Amino acid sequence: MAGITLDTLLRRDRIIITVSLAVITLLAWLYLLSLGGMTATGEQPMEGMSGMDMHGMEMPRLEMPGMTEAVLAPHVWSPGEAFLVFTMWSVMMVGMMLPSAAPMILLYARVGRHAAGQGAPFAATGIFGSGYVAAWLLFSLTATFGQWLLERTLLLTPMLESANNLFSGLLLLFAGVYQWTPLKHACLSKCRAPLAFIQSEGGFRRDPWGAFRMGLRHGLYCIGCCWPLMALLFVGGIMNILWIAALAIFVLAEKVVPGGQRLSQAAGVILVAAGLWLAIRGLA
Repeated sequence: MAGITLDTLLRRDRIIITVSLAVITLLAWLYLLSLGGMTATGEQPMEGMSGMDMHGMEMPRLEMPGMTEAVLAPHVWSPGEAFLVFTMWSVMMVGMMLPSAAPMILLYARVGRHAAGQGAPFAATGIFGSGYVAAWLLFSLTATFGQWLLERTLLLTPMLESANNLFSGLLLLFAGVYQWTPLKHACLSKCRAPLAFIQSEGGFRRDPWGAFRMGLRHGLYCIGCCWPLMALLFVGGIMNILWIAALAIFVLAEKVVPGGQRLSQAAGVILVAAGLWLAIRGLA
């Protein structure tokens, strides 16, 4: 009976992992929605989410003769505030990227189940998935620094979106051009073909550290594919839930739908056109 029960559980691993990924993703999105809801109603979701008060508090200003506009003083983050911003980025990346990583994780689980049935099990699927998440935590750390830098240079508004059309245009232009680069194509190919990625890595790893490194490498390829698109969060708004959802849906589509490479390039053309329009407005 124990053997039958174990075999049944192994055969249900795909369902278990799918449900687990869905729950994790749902929790991440609920967290983001709660922050977005607070922002929309004027509440302050967390101190230091922006370098400036997000909801209308009077800003520091430097009074000078003849000055008609306030000069905003950048806020200095405390360690606790920096950690909260890093947490926000981490949860956001998990919510946005786990769905597109599901094919790779499920493939690992399925092959691992067969290997376990033959008496040669792989390291747990969770270890592989942890490596993937670790890559995006590293990206979140970089994004946190980027947000701090943009706030210091006053390129973000209190609502955490671009305060400068020229800056927005340049980001859109870069993201659009990147969609056509060989690096984008190479990284996207790794993400679109999980089995080919495994083969290029020399097969699955049975030891935990090897499985973690493989997940980490897959996450790094995913970052190489998507990081300019993630930078567009600074254009549409870091707490703009619709903008976050649109980017997440596009990232998923270019990885899983047939013709994802052509979709990626078509999006590049649109991004370049939008970037040129905003850049011209910024220079006008």
